[in-house]
Amino acid sequence: MIKNLVIVESPAKAKTIEGYLGKDFVVKSSFGHVRDLPKDNNAIDIQNGFKPTYVVSPDKREVIAQLKKLAKEAETVWLASDEDREGEAISWHLSEALNLTEAKTRRIVFREITKSAILNAIENPRSIDTNLVNAQQARRVLDRLVGFELSPVLWKKIKTGLSAGRVQSVAVRVVVEREREIEKHKAVSTFKVVAQFDAGGKRVEAELNTRFKTQAEAEDFLKRCIGASYSIESLEKKPTKRSPAPPFTTSTLQQEASRKLSFSVAQTMQVAQRLYEAGKISYMRTDSVNLSQDAMTAAAVEIARSFGENYVKTRQYKTKSKSAQEAHESIRPTDFAALQVSSDRNEQRLYDLIRKRAIASQMADAEIEKTTATITISGQPEKLVATGEVVRFEGFLKVYSESTDDEELADDDVKGMLPPLNEGQSLALQRLQATERYSRPAPRYTEASLVKKLEEMGIGRPSTYAPTISTIQKRGYVEKDNREGKERAYTVLTLENDQISTQKKTEMAGAEKAKLFPTDIAMVVTDFLVSHFESVIDYSFTAKVEEEFDEIAAGKKQWDKMLDTFYTSFHQTIETSANVERSTVSGARELGVDPVSGMKVIAKLGRFGPYVQLGEEVEGTEAKPVYASLRKGTFIESISLEQALELFKLPRIVGEFEGKEMKAAIGRFGPYIQHNSKYYSLPKDLDPLLVTEPEAIALIEAKRKADAEKMIKTFPENPEVTVLNGRFGPYICVGKKNVKIPKGQEPAELTLKQCLELAEATPDKPARGGFKKKAAPAADTPAAKKTAAKKPAAKKTTSTTKAAAKKTSSAKKKAS
Repeated sequence: MIKNLVIVESPAKAKTIEGYLGKDFVVKSSFGHVRDLPKDNNAIDIQNGFKPTYVVSPDKREVIAQLKKLAKEAETVWLASDEDREGEAISWHLSEALNLTEAKTRRIVFREITKSAILNAIENPRSIDTNLVNAQQARRVLDRLVGFELSPVLWKKIKTGLSAGRVQSVAVRVVVEREREIEKHKAVSTFKVVAQFDAGGKRVEAELNTRFKTQAEAEDFLKRCIGASYSIESLEKKPTKRSPAPPFTTSTLQQEASRKLSFSVAQTMQVAQRLYEAGKISYMRTDSVNLSQDAMTAAAVEIARSFGENYVKTRQYKTKSKSAQEAHESIRPTDFAALQVSSDRNEQRLYDLIRKRAIASQMADAEIEKTTATITISGQPEKLVATGEVVRFEGFLKVYSESTDDEELADDDVKGMLPPLNEGQSLALQRLQATERYSRPAPRYTEASLVKKLEEMGIGRPSTYAPTISTIQKRGYVEKDNREGKERAYTVLTLENDQISTQKKTEMAGAEKAKLFPTDIAMVVTDFLVSHFESVIDYSFTAKVEEEFDEIAAGKKQWDKMLDTFYTSFHQTIETSANVERSTVSGARELGVDPVSGMKVIAKLGRFGPYVQLGEEVEGTEAKPVYASLRKGTFIESISLEQALELFKLPRIVGEFEGKEMKAAIGRFGPYIQHNSKYYSLPKDLDPLLVTEPEAIALIEAKRKADAEKMIKTFPENPEVTVLNGRFGPYICVGKKNVKIPKGQEPAELTLKQCLELAEATPDKPARGGFKKKAAPAADTPAAKKTAAKKPAAKKTTSTTKAAAKKTSSAKKKAS
């Protein structure tokens, strides 16, 4: 007989909690959600108050069976899922799936996994909050209705396999609109003037308080400065204070981890989840900047011990956002004195960031003295300004300084210290330089800055940011990529020793790292949704829906009535969309006529992405159009006729190697070289239109060498088994399964029998979600040709064969 059964969401959390509770408690994991809406159209009974039907997920049937057995034996069942809507819903689903009675069930919540927090939760149980459950149900049902009704419209009007979502489609729209803003931006140049002076052996840099629009104006100014004298007109010293940023919320943690650690949004949440489950930080899904009184006291003690009492300044931050959910705490360490909490590098780095930010928030302001020197130019109206900062008291800066997404602000934020200066002091000019600088468009979003934008607009909540960012990339609407800049010329005018010189220099403009780029399909879908489903993709409407979920969570609104109001107008729009002509939403553009052949050039969106077409099929003739895939970073809506004609030069013969032709082309996965039925991806620095024969040969030889080094051992009697050298060291590959090699075992000495035994002992990875059919690669790509060459003729699979295969697979899983 079990006295107490505690059910948590994850095995890691169960392990940590089990250590804090006595022998009277058994702690088990539900492995996240246990029930969901079925995948068919019968999941929601719209006619009867949007009543959802839930089913136990196939991969959770065994888990539920085990928990049912334990719950039956237990005197009390403690539901200890997370303290947010998602967590509340998991507890409710568990109580329903396990047929728990109210008398036997206790709901407990905690913001951190520490002994005191767990024991306090056990002492203060509550019942399941149906308002929070209803808010989560409303979100799930509404998102299912939007997805199930809107996605088929996209299949009919644009392309099969597309998906739409209430939040994901809005996020895509944000990225698309920013891309178009960048496309429209026309770079305007101005001349920035910087002077360098000698002030008694110390260097002083000052900037002119105006910028010149043309080179002639800048040159005229430098001419006027020949022979001029320079002196300090005024010197202003102003003491200022800088206050620390509040502790992290989910969104600010994602932003700062992106800037300081180069983590993706998903990676930040995965690492934070592990730290939380190990009891090292408080709950990581929160939009509150609040710290508990105990946390503030603990932080103050640690600050005083490490730096002294004068560094302590207790602060209570208030959450500015109206939409902030339940009265949660910000993200903070559970023990402010703990410095080393994990042997995992990423866990430790993220923990350091969280700890420093939380500690800094309770520290004294930094005291800074800002000095501004105004410098006059004899006989000229313009003035130069030199600024510098001196940190008089470090305060919180001793521990932590916040980063920024704005590169210019980041540069300007760090001011040097000015040497001792006096009013009326003469300065000796060393050099006066006017440099041409170009205006920049708004930057493309990073994952974290997109989260920040969505949060500012009131769209999404802490638990939805990471899934939204992942979804729009998985669906092929947005790509995270690095792009090389383009070389751009600029002019530098220099006045030195009363002589003016002109230099032409070059710089790389527009280089991007880990930025979000929309795809052509994203642009076509966004335009279609904005034209025909404006309410669904409207920013203020989406934010209003989020507020309504908050009202349901607070018990101020009934969830079925909220859904009814939304669905009535939404469904009407869906029905109206049937009248939209498919041809009007394809995004196709006629670019012009090829001057050589006189044939039309059209840019289109195809099954495997955007392409250009030269000519059209003519009935009764053998005339066939020529196709070419668009290059990365080129869009249907902006490609020019000249760019399209360049693409038709591919594939091109680069030369010969080993008696066989080498061809350069562009496929679905980018540019490549084809040689002897094999494909070699071209690196970014090689253009398929310009790559030479020696470069192509070098590429092929380098790939062959890398492949040879990767292979440690093969077994002719079983080609499916190989011993390979991977990114993280040697491993065994058996079919599609990767197998670890035990420590102390020499990879080259492994026998086939040992490899198969190790593979048998390695469990299969559990399947996540449903099985998805992979889309076939484009016919003109290396992947497609490779697949076609290897693939035997397809055999018919009867339903009996499928059932037998399924049965065998199931038996194998049970055996393992």
